[in-house]
Amino acid sequence: MRRSLTALSVLLLLLLNTLVLIGPLLLIALLKLAAPNRRLRALFSRGVMWVAETWAEIDKLIFASLTPTVWDIRGGEGLRRDRSYLVVSNHQSWVDIPALVQAFNRKTPYFKFFLKQELIWVPFLGLAFWALDYPFMKRYSKAYLARHPEMAGKDLEITRRACERFKDLPVTVVNYLEGTRFTAAKQAQQGSPYQHLLKPKAGGVAFTLATLGPQLDALLDVTLVYPGGQAPGFWALISGQVPRVIMDIRTRELDAQLWAGDYEGDPQFRQYVQAWVSALWQDKDARIAELRREL
Repeated sequence: MRRSLTALSVLLLLLLNTLVLIGPLLLIALLKLAAPNRRLRALFSRGVMWVAETWAEIDKLIFASLTPTVWDIRGGEGLRRDRSYLVVSNHQSWVDIPALVQAFNRKTPYFKFFLKQELIWVPFLGLAFWALDYPFMKRYSKAYLARHPEMAGKDLEITRRACERFKDLPVTVVNYLEGTRFTAAKQAQQGSPYQHLLKPKAGGVAFTLATLGPQLDALLDVTLVYPGGQAPGFWALISGQVPRVIMDIRTRELDAQLWAGDYEGDPQFRQYVQAWVSALWQDKDARIAELRREL
């Protein structure tokens, strides 16, 4: 009963926070849409980001007040809000997003996520995602692409167009290279060579780097680990059943060679980017095993 009351209290306060702030956020977003020049659009973009950061900061306060979760954040020193970052993280649960908020809100520019197209229909949040210029991705199955080959590469084209909109302001772009949340069933289905990760997809990050590479100041390599080796659901978080979340952050330099070629048209360059992603993932897999031994 106590857990249910905690969850309902957290849920109610999160909803109230969203309802109060989504109005100002959408109003500023509409002013941005009607702005006659890039200078005004950039100004309104900053306003949208400020509202979103305030919303996230209040959410952090709600979790701190009502739940026992310890957010064990390691690394990430020296982050700045006037710099641009590419965040690469393993993906296990909806809890991953509150974890990133805990680690980076008001320490870096507000996040830009690549989201599934279906999320635009989530009440309130879908509108907020639109206002924040989050790109919505529509993924196609192999069977669908076999019937409609003209749709191949559409996701990557969306990535390119979305990144073009990020050039006027500092930005933190979050990229989940696995493309979906980790489960043992997906891992087995893929035949993943990693013990704790799904196979990474290099295409999306390659196009992000191709468009934003010169603007990005660093890579924030995030590794998330949950107690017991099982990723908790959102209900477990808001009902106080997640005692600890480890977020290991390593700041890495980005080699300009990563955006110096044509990922689609140059097989040698594509192999170079894929090898970089593979090395990143091998290191992350080993780090997860190391962090799990602490729990």
